[in-house]
Amino acid sequence: MKRILFASVFISSILFAKAQEKPIPLYPEGVPNSKPAPSTYVQKLNKDWVFMVTEPTITPYFPEKGIANGAAILIFPGGGYGGLSMENEGSNIAAAFNKFGVTAFVVTYRLPSDDIMVDKTIGPLQDAQQAVLTVRKNAAKWGIRPDKIGIIGFSAGGHLASTEGTHFDKLVIEDKEGISVRPDFMVLLYPVITFGPLAHVGSRENLIGKTPTPALIDLYSNEKQVTANTPPTFLVHAEDDDLVPVENTLMFYNALLKAKVKAEMHIFQSGGHGFGLNNPKTKDKWIDWCKNWMEANGFCPPAP
Repeated sequence: MKRILFASVFISSILFAKAQEKPIPLYPEGVPNSKPAPSTYVQKLNKDWVFMVTEPTITPYFPEKGIANGAAILIFPGGGYGGLSMENEGSNIAAAFNKFGVTAFVVTYRLPSDDIMVDKTIGPLQDAQQAVLTVRKNAAKWGIRPDKIGIIGFSAGGHLASTEGTHFDKLVIEDKEGISVRPDFMVLLYPVITFGPLAHVGSRENLIGKTPTPALIDLYSNEKQVTANTPPTFLVHAEDDDLVPVENTLMFYNALLKAKVKAEMHIFQSGGHGFGLNNPKTKDKWIDWCKNWMEANGFCPPAP
């Protein structure tokens, strides 16, 4: 029995490894808003984490051909804008979306740094906009519907995703072909939203510095950037999150309500911060709720 189980797990891992493609550079002709990296600034992989990204990429994860339904989602791992949780909030999430036919792309985005960027406040957003542009531009090649492209972000990755979802009309990349960088929907897990009193201070300082102007704080307090054109949003947070206060999600949800944007919110009683795919404090699975929400709103056709 153990041999059969091991063989099954081994085969599953091989199949998923095949589903993952090689990382694709976001800027094959050169990274914008960059300056030569110091010799000490070298991209590092430490177990689940990536640090000091200089060459941003997207890594595709394709579902099995029999269940692929044309929907896609771009995944922004969290890490306080100081690192990227590439397994817990990256590849594990891609595998979960693949199971119900959604093509996933894990985005390895640049972390804000004066060492490698002319303006660090726009660096991550450039990569987010470029990632959406790249997927939409190549939608036909990858079997994706260009009107079914969403984004998901965790913690600081949730701040980046919510920035992309509220700042898409403020282009910080070159878009000669006029391809829309607006995501069709957003999924935000325990996201950093505000840069005001309830901010995650580390994320705020990493992105806009220790002495930002009030205007810059407001610009990246995304509850203040919601409009009627903000994409429909699915939100998840834990009430006992001791790193990113649950009020971040509540503020964004209230802003969506005021703007009459479709939204669904789930607040776990407990679970803390950074639980990724599975909240260990409950048997409930947010990915199942998310799937139902995507189907109900037409973002994810049921798998054939």
